[in-house]
Amino acid sequence: METVIKNRVKTEVKSGTFRKLGFSALETVEIVQPMNVLLANYHIHYQKMKNFHWNVTGKDFFELHALFEERYREAAERIDELAERIRVFGQTPVSTLTEYLEMAEITEVTAEFRSDQMVEETKSDIQTLLCLMVEVADAAINRGDAGTVHMMNKAIGKMEKTHWMLTAWSKADQPVFS
Repeated sequence: METVIKNRVKTEVKSGTFRKLGFSALETVEIVQPMNVLLANYHIHYQKMKNFHWNVTGKDFFELHALFEERYREAAERIDELAERIRVFGQTPVSTLTEYLEMAEITEVTAEFRSDQMVEETKSDIQTLLCLMVEVADAAINRGDAGTVHMMNKAIGKMEKTHWMLTAWSKADQPVFS
């Protein structure tokens, strides 16, 4: 048995092949490690969206309250998808708050944010998540893992659209002609 440390996560690698999918143990780790990092970041993003949903105030309350609910619901779906995909590889997804906080690039925030700051923070998280999704897709492409590539491509397309819409919302107060 060999120990591999990648992206702050220690994984025990047993020699041989995970026969169901045809990947070696090392290939499996190369695919699963970035998925675990993405999973950790999604958990922090999920909690941040709950925070914003509960604490948004102002004239755009109704619109943003609904938006943040949509974001945390989508994050919950993606979290489940990632964890189940990791299980398909015979691995155990990271699953503690300590692991999430240690591994995540996305950070927690307080409830003391204005609504426009919440939107900017959400856009920043989305950029981080998109970068991590591409890393997962690249790892999957390098190993010929079509299932994970397909899962990431769908998620990336949806996330890019959300980022575009939030960017358009952020510019709503600016004059049309400058």
